[in-house]
Amino acid sequence: MSAQTQTVLVVEDEVSIASFVSLYLKNAGYLVRTVGTGAEALAQAEADRPDLIVLDLMLPDVDGIEVCSRIRQGSDVPILMLTARDEDVDKIIGLEVGADDYLTKPFNPRELVARVKSILRRSVPERREVQTKQLKHGDLEIDAGRREVRVSGNEVQLAPKEFDLLWELLDHRGLVLTRDQLLERVWGYTFAGDTRTVDVHVRQLRRKLGDASPIVTVWGVGYKVAPARDAVSA
Repeated sequence: MSAQTQTVLVVEDEVSIASFVSLYLKNAGYLVRTVGTGAEALAQAEADRPDLIVLDLMLPDVDGIEVCSRIRQGSDVPILMLTARDEDVDKIIGLEVGADDYLTKPFNPRELVARVKSILRRSVPERREVQTKQLKHGDLEIDAGRREVRVSGNEVQLAPKEFDLLWELLDHRGLVLTRDQLLERVWGYTFAGDTRTVDVHVRQLRRKLGDASPIVTVWGVGYKVAPARDAVSA
């Protein structure tokens, strides 16, 4: 799918920011819709089914975290969250409710476009290669076609990037993947990103998968998958 056929919904109540973000995205070839409230965002996301949402954290009615959480209840649309505060807690909460990534204001609009391109490039088309693939690791089963994860037969709900990260690690069992490698493989970044994004998603995976989580931290390097017998031992 080309950028010309992809729609980006920009949810931003500051008109000046919404305008220049929209301008840069349009110049990159995307169709852009802009709204200024959380209620409008929820309605537009449902009606228009955009390919990606740029979502401001601070909105005049429903905040971005609540909007993201509601959208995630029925959609895997990629979400890039914008936050005016450089506090880790805001970024982490945004990622924990299912945002794919975040940018802190003020930001370079070229970086925003680069991230949008990366997220969209990694969203659906390339996943077709593994649609029929399934992986099993101890009590953990992951189905790429159905985008489902099960632990001892019980389905575990994962956010889109949590699923992609788990798949990437399991698909490279035996290898240690650095945070930068994971940013490139899962998020599509070919530039330096914030590696805390990876750490937050790993933490969420461990919380959701519990004792079935196979992810091991290799201090100072990145992450790897433990042997299945270790992954399922309590």
